[in-house]
Order: sequence, then structure tokens, then C-alpha cells
Amino acid sequence: MENNNIEKKQVKKKRKYIPNRKKVKIIPLGGLGEIGKNITAFEYENEIVVIDCGLSFPDEELYGIDIVIPDVTYLINNSHKVKGFFITHGHEDHIGGLPYVLKQINVPIYGTKLTIGLIESKLTEHNILSDCTLNVVEPGEIVELDNFKVEFIRNNHSIADSCSIALHTPLGVIVHSGDFKVDFTPIDNKVMDLARYAQLGKKGVLLLMADSTNAIKPGYTMSEKTVGETLERLFLQATGRIIVATFASNIHRLQQIVNACEKHNRKIAFSGRSMEKISEVSMELGYLNVPDGMIISLDEINNYSDERITIVTTGSQGEPMSALTRIASATHRNIQIQKGDMVIISATPIPGNEKSVSNVINSLTEKGANVIYKAIEDIHVSGHACEQELRLIQALLKPKFFLPVHGEYKQLRAHSKIAQDMGVDENKIFILEIGDVFELYKNRGKIAGKVPSGRVLIDGMGIGDVGNIVLRDRKNLSQDGIITIVTVIDKKNKFIISGPDVITRGFVYVRDSEELINELRNEALRIVGNCLEKNITQWSEMKNTIRKDVGSYIYSKIKRKPMILPVIVEV
Repeated sequence: MENNNIEKKQVKKKRKYIPNRKKVKIIPLGGLGEIGKNITAFEYENEIVVIDCGLSFPDEELYGIDIVIPDVTYLINNSHKVKGFFITHGHEDHIGGLPYVLKQINVPIYGTKLTIGLIESKLTEHNILSDCTLNVVEPGEIVELDNFKVEFIRNNHSIADSCSIALHTPLGVIVHSGDFKVDFTPIDNKVMDLARYAQLGKKGVLLLMADSTNAIKPGYTMSEKTVGETLERLFLQATGRIIVATFASNIHRLQQIVNACEKHNRKIAFSGRSMEKISEVSMELGYLNVPDGMIISLDEINNYSDERITIVTTGSQGEPMSALTRIASATHRNIQIQKGDMVIISATPIPGNEKSVSNVINSLTEKGANVIYKAIEDIHVSGHACEQELRLIQALLKPKFFLPVHGEYKQLRAHSKIAQDMGVDENKIFILEIGDVFELYKNRGKIAGKVPSGRVLIDGMGIGDVGNIVLRDRKNLSQDGIITIVTVIDKKNKFIISGPDVITRGFVYVRDSEELINELRNEALRIVGNCLEKNITQWSEMKNTIRKDVGSYIYSKIKRKPMILPVIVEV
């Protein structure tokens, strides 16, 4: 029997360690491993803020597609949490998706004056401006929400009013660089706020997400002012008309063109819808300063001598319907190339556009123009930071964690190596894919699953109604064409009244292939006759038989796989 007098040892119960489970979810819905449609969601408890909402343009595999926007299913499913879109700058790959996304998630938009001005113009085109809430913020201003404080920090880029964004969260500061470069002599004299970067770095930055577009390029990005010096020299040499093709959104470039025109007593005409629209918005907001009487319409260019005319146009990427491409192909309504014209292509071809740009240059040269482009003169500088500028940002911010953004995989990888060289722990550097859910804690980070993501294809007025099957059919049509086989049948008496008639498009030139067409007609006649003999009266079954057997016959004869469309008319 136990002695109750024995003193029992007091055992101190250990408290169970409960880790801090507070986290910020970071979900890139675009802008990683690709060009364009930049958009990233940041989620803490019951709040989501979204940085940027862009679009991208289709590649050659997206037949008939006009633009590509991000899949925002996750945001739609959590729309009660979304507090707003915070936009870094006004380029299409950062604002172009807004008119489509806002129709599904109508939340406030925040951006600097020019950025909001360009967004306003886009929303007006889509007839939804009156339904949207636009908020203009100044660089240095902070927008306060329940869990986030969103700070806009001035940076430099190839468009005015560009900003980085610092998210002040309960766990620490997250800095999203936006697109940027470090330009100590910008055209508007508004230098990137490196002092604020240093202040944030001194206090401690939990995570840096930085532009990787030029991470594989050593050194520094040249200042925009170097382009002005080249333009000045070229304008001095020109004896006839000057046609300058550049990005419509590069307002600093437009300002330098205007300055050169003013100095050399030239009138300026804008060509291209986006060029006309953006220059108009920029002048209204005071970002593009043009002397009174300098701008003329394209209809007026023949009223002045050639040495007094400068035309600023879109089409620096060789886009099929752009103004410069139409000028090169002699299909532009107002502008025809003449001997003595100087054409300046003030841009670098985006990867994939090199052939189109080369074709435009060749066409312009054949017509007698003196074409100036990047390989000949320093007529373009990038708006993105090169290696040494990326190292500077790492040194100023000293982030604990790092996520490279805005670039293809090789660029993200190169930027990760730069961060590692600058002291970021290799285990705290993550390369995400679109749709990854990155959970960030105070002392660790991990990829914790995926959300619905990808691309939504816009074809005309249709949004998302073109999928992989439609694209496959369009690809097949573009490669081998289509054959329509029309047969009129008396179903009751089971005999062919007329046909089969064979109609082709994009398959063969009929006049030179009458023998093949007759063979196809006879083959189709045999197949339909066999079906009727076997009492096959389900038209779907008969159509499948025609499609399969005629397809096999064509492949055996000429090794092609056209789309075959059987049409059966019952009387």
C-alpha cells in the first residue's frame, strides 16, 4: 500500500511550443517564365492586394487570337477579400488586362497620375469607366488597408511615373521592384528614390521581388539621354522627311523627338491609333510638352516641304497591321516612302519579332529609304536594369528572401545567382511558376500548392471561348486546309440523289488537281453507298466513316491531313 506521507515530486509541465503560423501568401498569376501579363496576388488573412494586371500578345501558335490575359479564377473565387489593384506603371503588360478583369472583379485601382490616365482611356473604350473607382497616388504616398500598407516608391523605366511598391505587412516589408532601371540622368529629372530603398534596407526587408528582364546582361543600362544625343545627330544629317517608329508609351522618347523637331524647325505628325491616343493623354496631363502649332495631321504633311516633316509612328516590332508595316508595304492611306526619307526604328525587337522587323527594314530599304536601327546606331536603350543595377538594389535592400520576377526562366535563374552572390541564402531564393502558392513566414518560405492559372484567350469580342481544341483545328486548317463533302440522300428509299460534291479550301489548287478531286468524289461515293447497303442511317456514324476513310485515302495518296467536313442533306 502506497504511503501517502511520501512527498510527491512536483513535476513542472512543459508548455507546448506553438510556432508563429502567420503567413503572407504570394501567388503569381502571370509574368514568370514568359513575356507579359504581369500580375501577382498578396494575401494575408482576409485581405488580398494585387500588383499589376497586364496582357500579352499572341505568338505564332495562337492562330487568330488578338490578346492573352491572365486567368484570375482564384481572385474571382475570393473576390470578397480583394481590396484593390495597385499598378506600378502604364505599359500594356501591366495594365492591359484591367478592362477584362474589372468586369469580373470590380475593386478600386491605385496608380500614379499618368498610369491612371492611361487606364482611364482604356476603360472608356470598354464603356466601363463610370463603373470603376480610380485613385491617383503620388510617389512616396502610402495607402493603408487593414493588414497591408502599400507604399509607392519612384523608380525609372521607359515610361514616366513608374514606381516600385513596398508592402508593409505584419510579418515585415515586401518590396516589388516593378519594371525599373537606375537612370541618374532621366529626361524628367526625377531620379529613382534610392534613398528610400536604403531606408527600407536599414530597417529590414523580408522579401524582394525584382525585375529580371536584363539579368543576363552585364554592366549598366544606358541613360535615356544617350538616345537624345543620337537623335540630334541624325536630325542634323537628314535632308528629307524623318519617320520615327517607337513604342507609343515611351513618352520620354517622344519628348526627345519633339525637342529635336523644335530645334530643327520640323512639324510633327503622329501615326497609329495607340500613338495618337497616348500622346494625347500625355499632353493633357503635362507629361509631353509640345510647342503650339507643331503638331499637324497626316492629311497636312503634303502642305510642307520634306525637310520640315517628322512622322512618329507605331510598328517598331513589325506588327502586321501597324502603321510602319503598312508604310513598308505601300498600303498606308497617307504615307508612301520616297527616296530621301530617313526611317529611324527606335526600339529593339522583342524575342520572336526579329523576322518581322527584318522584313519591314528590307521593304523600306527597297523603296529608297535610309533605315536606321539598333545595329547601326545607339537609337534605343532598354528600360530594364542590367546586372550591376540589380546588384545595387540587393546591396541597398539586403532582403532575407528573394523571388525573381518578370522574365523568362533563364533570366530568373541568372537573377537568382546574382542574389546568391550578394549574400542571400540559397535556401531562401525561390523560382516560382505561374499559379504557385508561396507561403512566406518570418523565418521560412515554401511552395504550398497551386491555384487555377494560365492564359485566357481573347478573339474579337469573345473572352475565353477559344480553347485548345479550337486552336488545334485552326492549326490544322492553316497547314492542310479543309475538304467539305456534300451528299443529298433519300433516306426512305436509301439511295443517293446527288453528289457527293467535293469542295476544298486551302487544300489543293482545284484546276491543277482535277484528277485527285474526281478520285475523292468516287471514294466518297463508294463509302456512302456501302453505308446505305449496310443500313447505316445514323448520320453521325456515316459522317465518321466518311471522315475516317477519306482521310486515310488522302494520306495514302499525298501524305496530307486536311480537315474533312461531311455534310449530309436528307430529302
